[in-house]
Amino acid sequence: MRGVRAMLQFISHYTDKYSYLDSIRLALQGGCRWIQLRMKDATDDEVRPVAIEAQKLCKQYGATFIIDDRVALVKELQADGVHLGKNDMPISEARRQLGPDYIIGGTANTIWDVKAHYAAGADYIGCGPFRFTTTKQKLSPVLGLDGYRRIIIEMRAAHIDIPIVAIGGITKDDIPAILATGITGIALSGTVLRAANPIDEMKHLTNIVNHE
Repeated sequence: MRGVRAMLQFISHYTDKYSYLDSIRLALQGGCRWIQLRMKDATDDEVRPVAIEAQKLCKQYGATFIIDDRVALVKELQADGVHLGKNDMPISEARRQLGPDYIIGGTANTIWDVKAHYAAGADYIGCGPFRFTTTKQKLSPVLGLDGYRRIIIEMRAAHIDIPIVAIGGITKDDIPAILATGITGIALSGTVLRAANPIDEMKHLTNIVNHE
């Protein structure tokens, strides 16, 4: 279950127009095959029914289903994995609770974060923010292209080989330059849902990331 294969990740969000489930369904219909359910301010009881339906959708489309933060819920529902922010449960403790078969991702802003997550047994890194984003509170310092270049160079020097996914305010036009830094994946949210046709937008983004 731990294969980290998708270069394009969608982080669920809601707007005046779309619910969390709507956003996930649109992303899947547009070809995204890696979904993270992120409902930061909700309770587990509020997240559970959404997670159950989101997991059904992901299975229908053959997509990887990750839940943000909630390790116990991941284990309860047997989701594919969990993504842990800098203030969430330590990756080493999540690995102890979940065992070897679940995907565990961690949020990083510096090379020191990357090294710590790698040593603790993370399967991938979500690295950002690329630029300011309104979809997340308590942002770490913005990295930009230069920040990604520095982190990739230092990862290579330290012989750290782990998928690293850029996140945070990324638009369609940013993707080629970000991937050129050595970043291995892109995570998106608002740029998809703000599009006039989110399904077509996701299809186009998938083609860009996959160099098609």
